[in-house]
Amino acid sequence: MKSLLKYLKNYKKESFCAPLFKMLEACFDLIVPLVVSAIIDNGIKTNDTSYVLKMGGVLVLLAFVGLAFSITAQYFAAKASAGFGQELRHELFSHIQKLSYTNVDKYGASTFITRMTADANLVQSQVNMALRLLLRSPFIVFGAMIMAFFVDFKTALVFAVSIPVLSVIVYGIMLITIPLYKKVQGALDKVMGSTRENLSGTRVIRAFNKEDEEIDRYNSENELLNKFQIFAGKISTIMNPMTYIVINVAIIAILWIGGERVDTGILTQGKVVALVNYMSQVLVELVKLASLIINLTKAFASAKRIQDIFDIPCNIEQGTLKQGSDKENIVEFDNVSLTYELSKEPSIEGVNLKVKKGQTIGIIGGTGSGKTTLVNLIPRFYDATEGTVKIEGVDVKEFNKEELGMKVGIVPQKALLFKGTIRSNLLWGNENATEEDMIMALKRSQSYDFVMEKDNGLDADVAQNGKNFSGGQKQRLSIARALVRNPEILILDDSSSALDFVTDAKLRAAIKELKDTTVFVVSQRTAAIMDADNILVLDDGKVAGVGKHEELLENCHVYKEIYDSQFKKSQEEGK
Repeated sequence: MKSLLKYLKNYKKESFCAPLFKMLEACFDLIVPLVVSAIIDNGIKTNDTSYVLKMGGVLVLLAFVGLAFSITAQYFAAKASAGFGQELRHELFSHIQKLSYTNVDKYGASTFITRMTADANLVQSQVNMALRLLLRSPFIVFGAMIMAFFVDFKTALVFAVSIPVLSVIVYGIMLITIPLYKKVQGALDKVMGSTRENLSGTRVIRAFNKEDEEIDRYNSENELLNKFQIFAGKISTIMNPMTYIVINVAIIAILWIGGERVDTGILTQGKVVALVNYMSQVLVELVKLASLIINLTKAFASAKRIQDIFDIPCNIEQGTLKQGSDKENIVEFDNVSLTYELSKEPSIEGVNLKVKKGQTIGIIGGTGSGKTTLVNLIPRFYDATEGTVKIEGVDVKEFNKEELGMKVGIVPQKALLFKGTIRSNLLWGNENATEEDMIMALKRSQSYDFVMEKDNGLDADVAQNGKNFSGGQKQRLSIARALVRNPEILILDDSSSALDFVTDAKLRAAIKELKDTTVFVVSQRTAAIMDADNILVLDDGKVAGVGKHEELLENCHVYKEIYDSQFKKSQEEGK
């Protein structure tokens, strides 16, 4: 938690003023029992109505001043905690954006979502509570004890005994609950992950009639979360009854001792009431403090989990180079292998390939053969565990991130559009793109016709994740976004799978016109890559063949099997 408090540095004034005004409010609260005591001893006892009314007015004034201080404290606490939450989420989001795909894969999206929402919100709310109560409640407790000694030393000894006993109870329960709430948050992570997986895979689950199995799995994880929450809740609820027992025993002791001292004339009735009021204030504040401590234990657990994300190293180091020296071989894979962190076997192994500028390279292979893994090394989504990936003769690790990003345009397997407009999505590719640039990209990606048919054309709305577009339309707009960048290297990762053969053929013809652009076409359809200048065939992560279409049909049995399985099937269906 301490490491996250740096996000309050821009709110030092608010962080100082919130507890200050709460302490001022507490000072007025501590005066109230003395005023009530005076009313009883000097007004009610002597039937002095004017004195009672005058001191009653003082009570009302104290209440209004205390209310003003309380509202002011709440304003400063809310401003500081809201600012803290905003900066925390901003820094956390920025850090996650810098993480490599390896770390994103390792921890999972659901973990990051939980940290940025549930954990960050909990920490923010407890910063608010702490600013208002962390100093006020102890101040009232010890202030009430001091005021009690001021009223009557002997009776106030009850405070000296009861307050340490209460402190031991609160601290002991806190030590037990802290690790419990860590388990609660861990179980919540699993439930969030299961929820996200099931919601994103609803169609697949239903297609395989796995609803009951997934419900059982979810219920199992949810039951574990419920078990931890109930156990932690039971431990927490012990605090209030134990606190009330101690306080009530203390009040009985005050009335007993105070009553005896009233009988002997040492103490007045008003002072006994004042002592009881001070003990009641101690009770209220200790209950608040106990609740605050329980919630702070949850916040500490959440803060630790957030800090764990900050502690993940950004293991993709930035280079400084802007241009390479070899303008002929624009991309080179030199004995490249990659083993994912959570895998024991390499996904690709010993890949060697030189690509000249302007060439179109087709990459084909069965599912899981490493096609996507290979092209993901070019923009440094992952770094090779062995060998070197070069652009213009230079290791990609030496390039500046922004410069590398401008050189490479990539269209991923899963087309993704962002909420906004078609124009705003295209500007992701190149924020300086002109209207003509965007129109040209739309025409080349075969998107122009359906975009122009929309009411607002380029300014037509795009729903979140592009839900108001078909799969083929999203793929074409994703290609247009990459083309707007006018990249030196264009990667099409199975990005036309949702297109019909006619549209796909037109798209391939348009892409072929990009003379100075080196194109990598990843596909499982031989029709999509058979006209490429060179075709790389992968089988179980290893190179099974490299060459042109005709050469591979003769020399590579893997390629021939893929080709025959597709074209013979098509011929048989056509008979």
